[in-house]
Amino acid sequence: MTSRHPAARPLPQLAVSVAVAAAFAAPAQAYDLLNDWPTRFKTDAGVEYGVRATIQYDTNHFSDDTLPNGSARFGDLETWRRKETYLYARKNGVWELAAGYDFQAHLWVDAYFRLFNRKVGDFRLGQFKTPVGFEEGAIGSGSTTFLERALPVQAVNQGRRIGVDWTYENLPGWLLNAAWFSGGDLNGDNDGTTWAARAVYNPVKNDTTVVHLGAAASAEERDDEIARIRARPEANLTAIRLIDTGNLAGAERIRRVGLEGAWAQGPFSLQGEYLTIAAARRTARDFSGDGAYLSGSWVLTGESRPYKSGGFGNVKPRHDYGAVEVALRYSTLDLNDGLVAGGRQHDWTLGANWYLGQHIKLQANYIRAFSDKGALALDPKITEVRAQIHF
Repeated sequence: MTSRHPAARPLPQLAVSVAVAAAFAAPAQAYDLLNDWPTRFKTDAGVEYGVRATIQYDTNHFSDDTLPNGSARFGDLETWRRKETYLYARKNGVWELAAGYDFQAHLWVDAYFRLFNRKVGDFRLGQFKTPVGFEEGAIGSGSTTFLERALPVQAVNQGRRIGVDWTYENLPGWLLNAAWFSGGDLNGDNDGTTWAARAVYNPVKNDTTVVHLGAAASAEERDDEIARIRARPEANLTAIRLIDTGNLAGAERIRRVGLEGAWAQGPFSLQGEYLTIAAARRTARDFSGDGAYLSGSWVLTGESRPYKSGGFGNVKPRHDYGAVEVALRYSTLDLNDGLVAGGRQHDWTLGANWYLGQHIKLQANYIRAFSDKGALALDPKITEVRAQIHF
């Protein structure tokens, strides 16, 4: 549903359900209701079957986005962001089979078969996320601190591809990952091949403190030899990008590099990345762009962000009324290089999250975006709200 400045909007059905449960249920009953969802069962042979889902309803409201001709660059938007549903079967420590589909975007998401082996590492075959871009590759779409990933992560990360990878976590303090992707994705796009690797080191990792240091790199050869680097303004209901290189033809190889770091202690955490992307071109000058972000969060109710296998998950509330988190992020992206005037942008984002049990999260973000592309400078203000069910 699209409008510029609607006089009134009905609350999405999901948000109404959450409000009713929070307002009228007894605290102990509400906590049980919000946590005890029978979405899986295990056989006597130890095989677990289940369903997972991430369902999100978003609103995006824009202001201060008037173009020189007097029209607004963006329209206010309200719709489902994701309807990702997964069916899975697994035997702990032995194997896992999963297949997921996003019924909102009408796209296949993760779909793979994985074998676990403590001695030599885990092997996975199918479609899954590429590793360059910590905030995208290692943190699930239902577990992000902010509604959308930072500018440079959107621009650099490849998304999902079909391939095979190996992950090893049995060297104390280390996580190692190597992958090869070929044949594009299950949705019929992005034909080509990619080699990728990621390494994470935890000099400190205990019940109260985590220090995360990581690096990732990839080399992609696309069959169409076209590179395009762009990012939405951290409001992803819109298809409009304020900065965009356009199609860079003759791109023989696209190289991506990411440096990542995070620190978490009790209710406080910091997270950041520096990302670069470079296209080696046959028909024109090579292109390179880069960006970075730094974010911090504070869980006001005292819980910690859980950390496992090189990534953070959703806060798990200790109280019947849930957990409350506030966060701040700065992100920047530069897509100007030589004759390619893709533009520059930096955003400030203030966020607040309310975790109700293990499955429901309400989020709100306020973004001040500052962009400059050629002769056009546009600095919109964006307000976003999300209601999410995740299990």
